[in-house]
Amino acid sequence: MRLENKSAIVTGGGSGFGEGIARRFAEEGANVLVADIDASAAARVAGDIGGQWIKTDVSDGPQVEAMMSKAKQLFGGLNILVNNAGIAQPRQPMLEVDEETFDRVYAVNVKSIYWAAIHGVALLKEQPGGVIINTASTAAVSPRPGLTWYNGSKGAVVTLTKSMAAELAPDGIRVNAINPVIGETALTEQFMGGDTPALREKFIATIPLGRMSTPLDVANAALYLASDEAEFITGVCLEVDGGRCI
Repeated sequence: MRLENKSAIVTGGGSGFGEGIARRFAEEGANVLVADIDASAAARVAGDIGGQWIKTDVSDGPQVEAMMSKAKQLFGGLNILVNNAGIAQPRQPMLEVDEETFDRVYAVNVKSIYWAAIHGVALLKEQPGGVIINTASTAAVSPRPGLTWYNGSKGAVVTLTKSMAAELAPDGIRVNAINPVIGETALTEQFMGGDTPALREKFIATIPLGRMSTPLDVANAALYLASDEAEFITGVCLEVDGGRCI
């Protein structure tokens, strides 16, 4: 049991990559708090894995503070924080994206990491060997047209991860990111600008290993980064992409 006696928060844990991570962590012995803006989804996953859940909009500071407080109340502390919650933008020319969409993408994908740090780092410092894992994207390093502002938000996640790793290392907190390629999640249709066999074929053609990512692919990477096996790894943005970024 690679995460036995450890506690974890997984944001966006009610579906997609977050659900995969929550399930995998629980399988390896972690106490998991599933946080999601969709309360029913969070409750479903938590029920399946024997975990706990909380409804959280990660772009809202007081809600993130409440999430951290619940982890403290439930588990007595926190070992692993997975900042996974994120949203996409509609696939369209960058000049056609309205300000409201832009602001929401950056609030959920970037400001959420700020709030998580503000309210979570002190909690992680209470335990030895704290871990933060941020979900970025291959969009940060190999951007596709039509997703410019989303690409930029994930680029910010990569830079924040590296800077946080350097700053928090003296406190014994490791910070890494995962860069998944497009996968089978609720956001797939938005990323592709539709969902047809022809569109899927077009996207898969850019992935050398010949398929999209899955929640289990991402969860296995997150499990390694969260485990003691990765105790000397920090500031890494691990591409889980079937070779997309080669």
